Amino acid sequence: MLIEFRVTNFRSIKDTQILSMVANKDDLEDSRCIQLPGNPVFNLLKSIVIYGANASGKSNLIAALSFMQKIVHESATEMQEGENFNYQPFKLDRSLVTQPAEFEITFIEDKIRYQYGFAITHEKIEAEWLLVYKTQRPQAWFEREYNIETQKYTYKFSSHFSGKKELWAQSTRNNALFLSTAVQLNSEALKPIYHWIVYKLVTNLNQGINPFFSTRMASSIKGKKLILDFMNAADISIADIKITREEKPAETLIANHKAFLGDKKMWEEIEQVRNIQILHKIQDGDTSLNIFFDLSEESHGTQRLFALAEPIIRTLEQGQILIFDELESSLHPLLLRFIINQFHNKDSNPKGAQLIFTTHNSSLLNNNLFRRDQIWLVEKDSRQASRLYPLTDFSPRKNEALEKGYLEGRYGAIPFLDEFKFNETQ
Repeated sequence: MLIEFRVTNFRSIKDTQILSMVANKDDLEDSRCIQLPGNPVFNLLKSIVIYGANASGKSNLIAALSFMQKIVHESATEMQEGENFNYQPFKLDRSLVTQPAEFEITFIEDKIRYQYGFAITHEKIEAEWLLVYKTQRPQAWFEREYNIETQKYTYKFSSHFSGKKELWAQSTRNNALFLSTAVQLNSEALKPIYHWIVYKLVTNLNQGINPFFSTRMASSIKGKKLILDFMNAADISIADIKITREEKPAETLIANHKAFLGDKKMWEEIEQVRNIQILHKIQDGDTSLNIFFDLSEESHGTQRLFALAEPIIRTLEQGQILIFDELESSLHPLLLRFIINQFHNKDSNPKGAQLIFTTHNSSLLNNNLFRRDQIWLVEKDSRQASRLYPLTDFSPRKNEALEKGYLEGRYGAIPFLDEFKFNETQ
């Protein structure tokens, strides 16, 4: 489960911004929280919703998480010696253009808390670190830092961290993470950290949701039933899904379907969906009619919900973290609430899956749907730098009309509108 994410000097984000999934003490037994036994004891939120005006930086926060995941996943395997990292630092402060971007993520896996991060420039990894909390006292398993004078890296290793540490350090390129390199060289101790970041985070930047994954799931009897049950529970009445396929190389699938990072078996398949048909049953008097529609003939909302079905079901089934930019696109507000409630409901979310998403839909600002600590906002300051903050900074009352307060500008993170005047002489 995700505890916290920090990012510095990335796109519109200048100073360090912190997104925390730690619940406050409003109601520790709330079904929207994950109760964590053990030491230390704290509760985590099952979901967070992020509001802000257009161009405020909401998407950049999601992009930062996705970028961190990509570097962990690809730096040791996909990148070549001397290849640069492709990202944008905060450009409106010239002093930061050559300074590193920093990313740090804290999470719990198998009852152990991990705190992992790195600093990066276009040319190289500047620093990298990992803290492991098997008790309240952290163990600094490794620290890596680039020395500009010697132009070499210095490493510090903990005795708690076992394995061929020196060999892994010598094998790590300037533009590769030690974590990723060590895992490729069979570090058993670091595999849980690598696998959590790469496979537990399900990120999407609203680049268009491809139905490939839902169709892949619907190819099995069990998977089809799950998707049909999900769609029908959302009041999208369909009776069956029919799929026609054609064979294409696995490399084509990898190139065309990187919206979500799934398990590795996914990329070993050679089946590419050619056509998806949805069966509707209607009653015409005493006659029952079966009518097939191509998925492209369905409404945009039905198409989007179908494409979302697999990542949502998989996230809930495996206890992953679904991170989405503009989740509400083409969805009715009640369908959006339906998705959110799947994460809040203990029966549909027994493994503590989490949802993080951005939205402009102010109707979700409802005390019955979200706790006050689940609502976060992003706005730009006078330097045009994005600032992320929780609604709880304003200490709203428990029964406060949150939507009304937000639209009135009480909490910030809304656009400031002016009158547009057309000058005919121009």
